[in-house]
Amino acid sequence: MTRRLSVTVERFPIAGAFTIARGSRTEAVVVVATVEEGKTRGRGECVPYARYGETVESVTALIEVQAGAVADGVSPRDLLDRMKPGAARNALDCALWDFEAKRSGSHVWELLGLGSPAPTTTAYTLSLGDPESMEAAARKAAHRPLLKVKLGGEGDPARIAAVRRGAPDSRLIVDANEAWRPETIEDNLAACAAAGVGLIEQPLPAGEDALLETIDRTIPICADESLHDRAGLDALAKRYDAINIKLDKAGGLTEAAMLSAEAQARGLAIMVGCMVGTSLAMAPAMLLASRAAYVDLDGPLLLARDREPGLLYEGSTVHPPTAALWG
Repeated sequence: MTRRLSVTVERFPIAGAFTIARGSRTEAVVVVATVEEGKTRGRGECVPYARYGETVESVTALIEVQAGAVADGVSPRDLLDRMKPGAARNALDCALWDFEAKRSGSHVWELLGLGSPAPTTTAYTLSLGDPESMEAAARKAAHRPLLKVKLGGEGDPARIAAVRRGAPDSRLIVDANEAWRPETIEDNLAACAAAGVGLIEQPLPAGEDALLETIDRTIPICADESLHDRAGLDALAKRYDAINIKLDKAGGLTEAAMLSAEAQARGLAIMVGCMVGTSLAMAPAMLLASRAAYVDLDGPLLLARDREPGLLYEGSTVHPPTAALWG
């Protein structure tokens, strides 16, 4: 029998809307790669992201062109040389790992030499809005231990203060999505300090973040858009204290696992993050959660419906995937 590759596009409505500094969405559009041979099937999901020049069509095409390689038995590690980092490689990488786990009867974490995944606490994301709406959203989510707050640039000190009023006991991460500017960063940092924020994610635009080498700060700063894979680690020196590893950026679990190990060796803290997708996209990232100081795998919590079977969420505690889902 020959391994076959297929690609499908699926749409999942978001509960309300998901808004960040770059815009708002009401649905998650995901691309799923499936590798099959006989009764054995492996799947991987990715979320194309326009910020990185990706479209559903371009990502689908990049996966489909690997059909011959899949038929010839390409491995996840082979993909590091065959495909660039990004969503397309992530979907195929994760599908191949899932396929191999089901073919061999082993777990992916065993095949990769990682520790057994355990339940962990995930952040819950509050979308960008005016201070009043964000305070209301924070109050509704105040029972959650860790909140991730989307910011947008102008007016962020008021938003930060409003969220803290709404959720006085939650730990806070703020994510500016590149929206801060050199002339506002000091005031925004002061507002974060006053609110007891624990981590600030990507305050300045990627490629325009050299200022972070010189400013005084008491809150760790985490790179997101400024880092995709191991090749970008050298550029982070003196600018960042942590990195947000997303499988869609790194191009799969294979690269992400190596990235997390190398980043830790350099003294960088780890956040494991996600795009807005289903449990199929979160499941592989769960294997890196034990290495992470922060876990942000709340994609399914933001959807009006998840795929079945999905991950088990009990409040903000997310449990490892079952074999029926992935891995």
